[in-house]
Amino acid sequence: MASSSFFPVLAAFLALVSWQAIASDPSPLQDFCVVDKNPPVLVNGFACKNPMDVNADDFFKAANLDKPRVTNKVGSNVTLINVMQIGGLNTLGISLARIDYAPLGQNPPHTHPRATEILTVLEGTLYVGFVTSNPENKFLSKMLNKGDVFVFPVGLIHFQFNPNPHKPAVAIAALSSQNPGAITIANAVFGSKPPISDDVLAKAFQVEKNTIDWLQAQFWENNHY
Repeated sequence: MASSSFFPVLAAFLALVSWQAIASDPSPLQDFCVVDKNPPVLVNGFACKNPMDVNADDFFKAANLDKPRVTNKVGSNVTLINVMQIGGLNTLGISLARIDYAPLGQNPPHTHPRATEILTVLEGTLYVGFVTSNPENKFLSKMLNKGDVFVFPVGLIHFQFNPNPHKPAVAIAALSSQNPGAITIANAVFGSKPPISDDVLAKAFQVEKNTIDWLQAQFWENNHY
């Protein structure tokens, strides 16, 4: 009797373990898997090119990350180096971003659906924070100075803001996915194409429909380049 009840428990355990194993970027099964930009089949992610055709340039990009970037109207510029820029990152589960902040600029509330982020301040000061999931929605925030490091857990809404009205700020972020994705909350909600019904959003935000219409009429600029 005990042995017969053991197998359903074992099956449930193995299912849980296997789910955890596929809940993040796939681990490499060889030294590298450089992106094949013209694969014969479609896969979840990117197929590998022939290893015999791989060279050092597949792992390189002259990104000029030491140079300052022009910021947009929200006062930031995110220069992302992911698998789309360096094919050799495929299956390696990591990417990088330089983030420039104008005085009083911000990287507005957003989320990375596939990555945890660790951010280091290179220049200036940043006020950063993230919000935990429902139902607590706890807000955790910190003022960071040059050399400080902060972690944003995977999938949680977070932001960075430069509180200095006179000086810019710069940060470097590492992300735990070769293709972390980014969903800027305001852009997604008010700048979707086609737009979400103003009836839906008015009810959700408990405001008048003309407020939603005004927000949807704004130009929601992307700051990821």
